[in-house]
Amino acid sequence: MIREVVKIDEELCDGCAQCIPNCHEGALQMIDGKARLISDLMCDGLGACLGHCPQDAITIEKREAEPYDETKVMEIMVEKGENTVVAHLQHLKEHNETEFLKEGVQYLKDHENELEFNVNKVMSKVHNANVEQEQLACGCAGSEARSFNPKSAAVQPGAVAAGALTLDNRVLGGQQSELRQWPVQMHLINPTASYFQQADVVLAADCVAFSLGDFHSKWLRGKNLAIACPKLDSGLESYVSKIKSLIDDAKINTLTVMMMQVPCCGGLLQMVKAATGHAERKVPVKSVIVGVEGEILEEEWV
Repeated sequence: MIREVVKIDEELCDGCAQCIPNCHEGALQMIDGKARLISDLMCDGLGACLGHCPQDAITIEKREAEPYDETKVMEIMVEKGENTVVAHLQHLKEHNETEFLKEGVQYLKDHENELEFNVNKVMSKVHNANVEQEQLACGCAGSEARSFNPKSAAVQPGAVAAGALTLDNRVLGGQQSELRQWPVQMHLINPTASYFQQADVVLAADCVAFSLGDFHSKWLRGKNLAIACPKLDSGLESYVSKIKSLIDDAKINTLTVMMMQVPCCGGLLQMVKAATGHAERKVPVKSVIVGVEGEILEEEWV
């Protein structure tokens, strides 16, 4: 049959793999350093992966292709776990693919006794997904992955006293930003992005950078960043999956977990422990507790 499917320009594809986790159907895989469409029947042609290719190597073409098979896709999705199934069904919902959505839900109901997760819980997440998740599914400009090198900048005499921004506006009051990539929020990051590959990573609670005066110069320099709030953020299950992916897929070197001294912040370390417990690789993890007055209360490898 003639229908729309993904087309990948292998000359443009640089193997960054940013499209892979954004193909909820599992139709894309990295093979020989390039993103490949492994099966027509798994590609729904809706193009959720398009906005995540920095090289514009992915387009949609109309050609003769096997019909999309939702049942076959669901067989693969359930093996990847609850979060992947939720992302897939939400993807169908956002694109008004009601028939495929019905097929997917029916598959879950028919195989409910065989699944390792609760079907009602999955459906609740699908129908009550927050605005942030909806924006991410089709590519939000704020989630566009980008990396950059911190720029050196000398502070001009009198600039600090005057409270002036200097040079490229990345230096304020004599402090230089050490941020190396965007985005940084855990819901927005892609754990397989090139800048996370074999990197040293800081996972910081949202309040840490505001409390710790030397956060950039001492703790962030030379590292990549992710931030989260274990008390206020929703969808924390996805955080565990992303941390595991950082360990197993990005093969990060070290992970520094920075938390405030308040009890709720400890949930960040618990998520890391859950992820490391399921990860195939082992990675050194450092726990850092920051006081509300800006002092380091505790620092240890765990």
